[in-house]
Amino acid sequence: MDRTPAPSSTVTLPSGRSVPALGQGTWHMGDRPERREREIATLREGLDLGLTLVDTAEMYGDGRSERLVGEALAGRRDEAFVVTKVLPTHATRRGVVESCEASLRRLGTDHVDLYLLHWRGSVPLGETVAGFHDLVDRGLIAGWGVSNLDVADLADLPEGEVPEVDQVLYNLSRRWPEPELFPALQDRRIAVMAYSPIEQGRVLASPALARVADRHGATPARVALAWVLTHPGVIAIPQTSSPEHVRDNAAARTLVQELDEEDLAVLEREFPAPTEASPAMELL
Repeated sequence: MDRTPAPSSTVTLPSGRSVPALGQGTWHMGDRPERREREIATLREGLDLGLTLVDTAEMYGDGRSERLVGEALAGRRDEAFVVTKVLPTHATRRGVVESCEASLRRLGTDHVDLYLLHWRGSVPLGETVAGFHDLVDRGLIAGWGVSNLDVADLADLPEGEVPEVDQVLYNLSRRWPEPELFPALQDRRIAVMAYSPIEQGRVLASPALARVADRHGATPARVALAWVLTHPGVIAIPQTSSPEHVRDNAAARTLVQELDEEDLAVLEREFPAPTEASPAMELL
């Protein structure tokens, strides 16, 4: 993806809505009761720091993540841009509506800001999109998008239908969307939402990250996250259950403006861009 424009703290969706380029993911959150208070505190700390885009899904913990998000946002719903996702097995026209209504009950809200198809299943995409439009018409969602769709999948969307985002796995070690998917999304002005932007911590032992981090007095995680944010049109949704880590995540917004060509070259040598695309779902 072209990084010619200066990175921005916000990303504009095809609908014209502006969202933070850095949000909060909730995969694996809500699963362990002993962590609940800390996880809620972390999400609220993130809101305080301006990480107001919160991503969840009906699949996460079989709805427990959505309930956790609902509790964290109690009294603060108007501050947040809430994203949740429908499973492909529920993605019929009627099933999309029923799943969304159940998600709204768990979230304790009357609408979500963005509703995504979690990945492509056997239901025709046109049927799923029709269900999304039913939800928009009822005011239950403000917009819709997709997740884990590659170029061929996007081509199967009904003519004229443009999702707000494509949420995909993307980080320093998972640069598979760059050759084909990112250009296709840019052409249609569809935003990228990057999940696992620090590869669930697996990239943090990188010597290159350590060198760049030392140079800037930052953590390797902050550098890895800032690298993702150097790409215009990309929204990153790191997951953490620690207030300390969410503060470090928030600091990546400043670091992204400080990374220079030397830093990017160091990272490029250790994490080179692929020359060929890979299908999205093969990497999950």
